[in-house]
Amino acid sequence: MNKIKSKTASPAKANKNLSTPKGMRDLMNEEYYAFQGFFEKAQEVAVYYGFRPIETPMMEQTETFTSGIGEGTDIIDKEMYTLKTKGGDHLALRPEHTASLMRAYIEHGMQNIPQPVMFYQYGPVFRHDNPQKGRYREFWQFDLDSLGSDKSIMDAMVIKAGMSILEEAGAQNLSIEINSIGDKECRSGYIRELVNYYKKHIGQLGIIDRERLKTNPLRILDSKDPKTKEINVAAPDVMASLCPACKKHFKEVLEYLEEMGIGYNINKNLVRGLSYYTRTVFEVYSGSDDPNEAPMQIASGGRYDYLARQIGSKKDVPAVGFSMGVDRIVASSWYKKLSPRILKKPKVYFIQLGTEARLKSLNVIDTLRKAHVPIAQSLSKDTLGSQLAIAEKLQVPYALIFGQKEALEDAVIVRNMSNRSQETVKLKKLLEYLKDL
Repeated sequence: MNKIKSKTASPAKANKNLSTPKGMRDLMNEEYYAFQGFFEKAQEVAVYYGFRPIETPMMEQTETFTSGIGEGTDIIDKEMYTLKTKGGDHLALRPEHTASLMRAYIEHGMQNIPQPVMFYQYGPVFRHDNPQKGRYREFWQFDLDSLGSDKSIMDAMVIKAGMSILEEAGAQNLSIEINSIGDKECRSGYIRELVNYYKKHIGQLGIIDRERLKTNPLRILDSKDPKTKEINVAAPDVMASLCPACKKHFKEVLEYLEEMGIGYNINKNLVRGLSYYTRTVFEVYSGSDDPNEAPMQIASGGRYDYLARQIGSKKDVPAVGFSMGVDRIVASSWYKKLSPRILKKPKVYFIQLGTEARLKSLNVIDTLRKAHVPIAQSLSKDTLGSQLAIAEKLQVPYALIFGQKEALEDAVIVRNMSNRSQETVKLKKLLEYLKDL
């Protein structure tokens, strides 16, 4: 008899590609709950301050990001995931939330409702970056944004709300690096001064920073090149170029921070990596108990008053935002391991025995669910011993034993797991009985 060759790949060959893409991973079990617990805490604080939820698509027209974030940034030049659809559309996985939020604000006519409009949003974003500690190609952000007001108090309020979330998640030794990069009235003069300065040191600039000199000179201030860092020490100070309005705005932001007891450090070379920022920019770092461990950046943000016009609006929309890197927060040693509200320690363990009992089990469990009684169960198990062993391992105080006899009599045995005492209770009186316990 001839053997039929299987077209199915061998297990070894089939499993070769059964892994997540580089820089991405599965969230499950305790790690999933850690993320959800953080989101619920962040949401709680955000709602208190008046932020409302919004969820934008994971994909946008590519131009939304290229025109908003700007050419000459690492995100646009190297890190975006893009594709062309069968219909000819050019789409990109969102590398951040802000441009999508501003697109939604414009598209839905939110400028016509009372301002400011405040939103929080949470979800994955995607950048084809080199994965490193606490950073992935698919990573999660929680953002707070206020759109429609240029008042300095909105900068301070967004920062305060963000800092409150981080502190309640367990963040320690928080510090803020902050700067103002001016607006269109004063930034052009500063950029000219900056370009002239770098041209004097053109021979010492690396290839990447020479290219930035043509496309986005401000980004050189944020360079990681050691030689450029040395040059940046003596770079022109943006503070000296600020117009009176920008100086006043920045002074007020700092006064609010001081009043709230939020410490800060003015960093003249802080510009942030996205071209839409204007005036206030900041980065938030958390310290560690280990003196050999450098502070880690866990949040950042700033004002982006010109983003709306960059992505197609006829008018500017003043706005300010605060973005948190949830992956780094959850992975930090100080994270409180916030537990989601849905996770409640079970008070009873449901045990079923026999065909008739198993048939009616789901109805009994649903009755307990509707009464908000937290339970655990293992319906696939068949023996009393195996189910009691799980109940003891989970340290559940009471077990509900639902056997053939009980199923026929519409009753259940309630066993005290600590002293092994038990009592038979009619199902119609079970909730009242459990409440008394």
